[in-house]
Parts: sequence; C-alpha cells; structure tokens
Amino acid sequence: MGTCCSRHSPDPTHHLVLHHGFKIQDSIDVLNKGSSEVRYVAELNRQHGTASIKRHGVDIIRTPTSTLHSSLHGRIVVAVYNYQSREMSDVSFVKGDRMELLDDSEPDWWRVRHLRTNEEGLIPWNFVAEEKSVESEDWFFGKISRKEAEKLLLSEENQRGTYLVRDSEHNPNGFSLSVKDWEGGRGYHVKHYKIKSLDNGGYYIATNQTFSSLPELISAYSKNSLGLCHVLARSCCKPQPQIWDLGPNLRDQWEIDRSEIQLIRKLGHGNFGEVWYGKWRNNIEVAVKTLKQGSMSTQAFLQEASIMKKFRHDRLVALYAVCSKDEPVLIIQEYMCNGSLLDFLRNCDSKYLQFGDLIYIAAQVASGMAYLELKQLIHRDLAARNVLIGENNMAKICDFGLARIIEDDEYCPRQGTRFPVKWTAPEAIVYGRFSIKSDVWSFGILLMELFTYGQVPYPGMHGREVIEQVEHGYRMPKPVSHFIPDDIYRLMLLCWDSDPDKRPTFEFLNHYFEDFTITSEIPYREVSD
Repeated sequence: MGTCCSRHSPDPTHHLVLHHGFKIQDSIDVLNKGSSEVRYVAELNRQHGTASIKRHGVDIIRTPTSTLHSSLHGRIVVAVYNYQSREMSDVSFVKGDRMELLDDSEPDWWRVRHLRTNEEGLIPWNFVAEEKSVESEDWFFGKISRKEAEKLLLSEENQRGTYLVRDSEHNPNGFSLSVKDWEGGRGYHVKHYKIKSLDNGGYYIATNQTFSSLPELISAYSKNSLGLCHVLARSCCKPQPQIWDLGPNLRDQWEIDRSEIQLIRKLGHGNFGEVWYGKWRNNIEVAVKTLKQGSMSTQAFLQEASIMKKFRHDRLVALYAVCSKDEPVLIIQEYMCNGSLLDFLRNCDSKYLQFGDLIYIAAQVASGMAYLELKQLIHRDLAARNVLIGENNMAKICDFGLARIIEDDEYCPRQGTRFPVKWTAPEAIVYGRFSIKSDVWSFGILLMELFTYGQVPYPGMHGREVIEQVEHGYRMPKPVSHFIPDDIYRLMLLCWDSDPDKRPTFEFLNHYFEDFTITSEIPYREVSD
C-alpha cells in the first residue's frame, strides 16, 4: 500500500531554499503542434473570466443533476443507491425506495419522509433522483466524459453489449449511447452513438427508428440491435457518488472530537507530519494527516483545511473534518485506497496500467486543475506525489498546504520560501512568482513522471544543476526507454515555455487529454437508415 497523501522524494536536493537574484534567460521556442486530430479546438491561453469549463455540472459536485420544482408538495424521489444513516438526523434507504421530498433548500442534504418506514430525516441529495425521471434510470450516467464512459465500460466484469447513456459533450440537447463491443484483432472497445432529439420531444439514433422517450429507445435496442454493433445487454454498474461530509451534522461545523477517530495503520509521512489510515466512529474509512509539532503553525494548518473544505470537485480530495483543539492537530480527509500516484506508478505491474490508463489519469488531473484555474486557486506543489489514486484508476489532487487564493494573476511568497525545485517554474524560482501558469509548468513535469512510470525528473541532475541548465534553455528530452507520442512531448514543451503567458491553460489541457484518441476509430458512429 502506498502513502495516502503527500510524500516527497528521498532525493536530498528535492527542496532548496532560494533567494532572489538569479537571472533566467528566455529558453525554447514554442514548437508547432502535432498533426493528430483533436475534436476540441481552443485557444491555448484563453482566459476564463466568467466562462465555465467543460462538464461544469459534474465537476462541481454541489450542482444537482436535475432541478426539482419550487413547490415540493407531493414530490417523490427514488433511491438510486443504497445509503446507511450515520447520525440520528439522517435516514437509511436501499436502492428503489421511494421518499417524499420535504425540503431541498440545502445544497448537500435534503429532508424527506420515507414512504415505506414513514421516517423523516436528511439524505444525501445525489443518492436519489426524481421518480420516473431519466436520472432515476440505471443506465443514465449524466454528465460524464467520453473517456470516463470508456473506462467504466471496459471493466473486465462487463460483457459485450454493456451500455450507458450520458449527456452529449457537444450538443446541449442531445445524448450519447456508449456500448462495449468486441472484434477479432481489436479486442474489446467502446462504440459511441449520437442520440438526437426531435422537435416534438422524441429521440432517434437512425432516422427510420424514432421513439417518444429515452426509456422507449433503450427498450427497443435491448430487444434488437437495429443496426447497432450489438444488442443492449445490460446497463453498466454506476459508481456511487461522492459524499462531502462525514455526516449531515458536520456539514457546517467540522471540528470533531478526536475520540471519534480510530488510527489503524500508518501509511507514511506527509509534508508536515504522518499520514494514517483510520475510521470515523469505527465505520467510515478516512485518511488522517497529523501536524508535526513545530513544523508550522496551527493557524497555517487550519488555513489549508479551510481551503480544502471550500472547494469541491470530483478530482480534488475531499476534506471531512479537523481536530485542532489539542496536539497533534489532525485533518481527516477522503481515503484513496491505492495511495499516491508516484508510488502507484513505481509499484504497479505495467500490464495493468497501459498507455490508455495514463491518458485517463492525465485527463483527470487536468480536470481538477482546470477547476482550480477557474476559481483562481494555485497549488504550488503539483506533482505525482500529490495526486492520489483510488479504485479503477480514479485520480484526485491533494495537499493544498502551499496553495493560496489569489485576487490577481500571481502570488508572491516571502523571500526564502522552500519549494520543490525540479517541479517549479523558472519565474517562481527566480522571482517567487507563483501563478496558475507556474502550475502548468509543474503539470508538464508531472506528465513526464506519469509516462515514465514514476522516474525522477531530470535524472542524474541535482537541484542546483537543474536551475542552471533550465536558465540556459535546457528541457528534459523525450525519453527513449518509455513510449511518449511526439504530440504529447510537444505538449510538455509548451508547458515549459519560458514565457508563462505562452503556456496552455488547464482548460485546454483538460480538453486535450479528454479528446486524445489512442486509435483511429471514428469518435461517434452513425447507424444507417
């Protein structure tokens, strides 16, 4: 088991204390972009302003997938997942249970009356859907990306013909049907079909087969393939959604008694203390970070916690609670079973982590950073050691101990601040200018870590040598020992442009890896009339 949070390289030159005065020259020119087809075209450096990033609804977890009417009288929701109550104020239910909605004013917890038990209480909003809505269907996955759909469908337990329906990424009124298929010489893969809407509210894949509703369409293709690659056999297993609080009573008051936390086994050392696997009230799995006495102030540690608690995204590690009244201070957060990405890359059997899996991880990290970019939050220590891996190669960014909210484009730390040299942009090393663009530089280094399965950046070079070489225009060459496509290496070089303004945005990087096509397959398939 790898560590569950930040764990820095044993390289003694990993951190250096640097002061102002170094002079960095302009380095490499921006290389022309490769010729591989990317379905999304965006300006590399477009500023967000008030624009929203792709898949905004699923990325910001607090946004419901469906909107209930303002009048709640008689509104019925149905459980899409099982849920076991955690406190006196919430209600247990099993998939399929029906509940009357009493109050949906809270963003995370809704008050209901269970129609079978007549019990009233709170439930997590994203575990239910309005009765008879498309969201209540087992096969409807909402706002997930094409790449995420492929990852779910290609799980070994899924047979040929396993399918799901998702919102179209390019047509706001359309849907996509994704189906697992098999062909000789190609093996298992996923085919995608556009579900188009009619003016009268109906739907179709082929114009000679129209249906009044999505369930009617799915039912028809479950009986006969009607031109699809395979008859729809069964719906894909739907992952359980994120719960952002240990319990409903902790949604606002998140200081808890340390007696509620059981430390079970030590996972490793983080940046400011130890990391433990534990449980809350002997029930909910958690990761626990301890603040090593004297490493930093309790106030600074709690500032980290407040940042993590405020920002919510499906690619950021969730903060649950803190214990700050006694030493050592504890921070309780989401547990990720496979530990840090760095350890995962170095310890995994490569046959279980193929090139497509690496692209999937890169897309997830870029998605989380695009959210931070939108919220004007800089990380300042983005690296493989600060990305955690859960089941099915799910990646989430952790350790915001060095991050600060910025009002303008950059944050300048005090002179003498420590930071990881091999991951840090030149302008941050020289002038202490950390910005979202310096995070983009770090993302380029993380990509090199990712595609070399955890190799230390700038192999054979110590920190001071890296600073001097980068000053004179040196950039890590494309490795010969690992497979990295030319297009991705060119993208790394763009991330390492000496001019921060010429580096791509995380929004662009997110789209790039989401749309990265490993094969020459046509992204969406049309069914002949």
